[in-house]
Amino acid sequence: MSGRTVRLAFCGLIASVAVIAAGCGGGGGSSSNSSSSSTGGGNQPAANQTMTMAFGSEPPSLDPGLATDTSSANILYNIMDPLIKLGPAPALKAEPAMAESWDVNGANVTIHLRKDGKWSNGQPVTAQDYVYSWLRTLSPELGADYAYQFFGIKGAAEYNGCDPKKTDCNKLKSKVGISAPDKYTIKVVLTSPQPWFIQQLGHTSFLAVNKQAVEKWGNKWTEPAHIVTNGPFQLTQWQHNAQVVLTKWSGWREASSVKLNKVVLKIIPEGSTAEQAFNSGQVDVNETGWPTADTPQVKSTPAYKQFSALGVYYYGFNVKKIPDVNQRRAMAFAIDRKAIVDNIAQQGQAPATGFTPAGMPGFSSIKQDYLPTTSDMTKAKELMAKVKNPNKNVTLFFNNAPGHKDIAVAIQSYWQKLGIHVTLKQQDWPQFLQFLGPPPNKAVDVYRSGWIADFPDAINFLNLWECKSGNNNTNYCNKKYDSLVQQAESTQDTDQRYKLYGQLEAMLDGPNGDMPILPIYWYTYTLQVKPNVQGMTINPMDSIDFTKVSIS
Repeated sequence: MSGRTVRLAFCGLIASVAVIAAGCGGGGGSSSNSSSSSTGGGNQPAANQTMTMAFGSEPPSLDPGLATDTSSANILYNIMDPLIKLGPAPALKAEPAMAESWDVNGANVTIHLRKDGKWSNGQPVTAQDYVYSWLRTLSPELGADYAYQFFGIKGAAEYNGCDPKKTDCNKLKSKVGISAPDKYTIKVVLTSPQPWFIQQLGHTSFLAVNKQAVEKWGNKWTEPAHIVTNGPFQLTQWQHNAQVVLTKWSGWREASSVKLNKVVLKIIPEGSTAEQAFNSGQVDVNETGWPTADTPQVKSTPAYKQFSALGVYYYGFNVKKIPDVNQRRAMAFAIDRKAIVDNIAQQGQAPATGFTPAGMPGFSSIKQDYLPTTSDMTKAKELMAKVKNPNKNVTLFFNNAPGHKDIAVAIQSYWQKLGIHVTLKQQDWPQFLQFLGPPPNKAVDVYRSGWIADFPDAINFLNLWECKSGNNNTNYCNKKYDSLVQQAESTQDTDQRYKLYGQLEAMLDGPNGDMPILPIYWYTYTLQVKPNVQGMTINPMDSIDFTKVSIS
């Protein structure tokens, strides 16, 4: 849903924000323009290098093995040190971070670590930390939704699916293709050559955790008094549902390049409150958003910043509650996506005619032309007339970020024209994520979500709808679809792989598609930024790098 929705989603992260998706978590997206914050007055650094940001939601988890959304990911990327970082759009090439270099030989990948990585407790960061962390995320005991990120590694899926009551899981664990032949070398054996794997290493799931801290404190290890990290900032305060404080760590390997001394994330989920806090000077950056009615005014100010994204805002159907594909198609055709973008979202988004967003490599081979950008009520009613036993009382669930309710009310009105009564249910973001599942919640008919790319390859969007995907809350399961995903994942030729992606997209939302999901628009990211905040940008995966930010 960053994804992991959407502050989704996180990278393929689930995204929690609605009209905006500031924060996995994707070059080029639905926006034709992007900008970074201007300098305002001068270029001299301020004495007080503290930045305060209105942050859209409480992070559900700061455990890299459990985080599935972009709110959590944005903090993790700044307190942990990823193996790679993605370069500028549109190429988004993998650049060294904790990984100094790497060698790829077919399905065999060797990662060479820097030797100056250090944990905040003084211990060195080693290859064994990654082996421990990745196997922990895969372990059946942890129950990580994002364990599937590792399923491209030999033996990973088998170990994750192990039932300890029936099988010796340690034997399966020993067969996973992850090893550390020496202190600073990680060896990975993939199930097949995967062109996207090095870029995928930038996802939060591949961050290392400190074994000593995890085993000492259990599920409390992420609290400020216990957490051990290895990134440019440390988590020094976490007042749940109030604020998170990150403080520059002088022990980080490139601390001399970091200008900010402190980042204060004030958790303000309500758009009008966040906008007021920005206008009154209580915050320097508004990441939460603002009421949709205020968008024209906000866009007219220098504070408004817009960035390209690789992400999609969509609704998911519970196919067991709305089992007739004709009803799902009817509900899709009834929606006026362009009106939603023009009159509610208003931030450069593009009406989504498919799940995979424009700007994704290979998009010309993937896109479908079945879904309209505007409402086609004639077609919608024709499809509805084919439904033998329609579900005419539908409950729609969404989370409480700016714009979600406005969009839900608009879609409610479209579906009423089909004779469908829609009840709207709103929940807080952490509650919403837990409520949806997995397993899919039986009470849900339709739910809002979003997905932000984890890495710039369409497989990261298309494999969400496999039967056993941890992010598939629709109850959709098509074995032919799963088989085609597996074929695509093992196809080395790029053009051929893109053609297979096109077939998968068609199975979702093409003329003969199963329509388990209903794409609405492709994201952009937007912020309000004070003129003295330098270097504030969002990459296409919805990630903000605080090491690039300073106060002038």
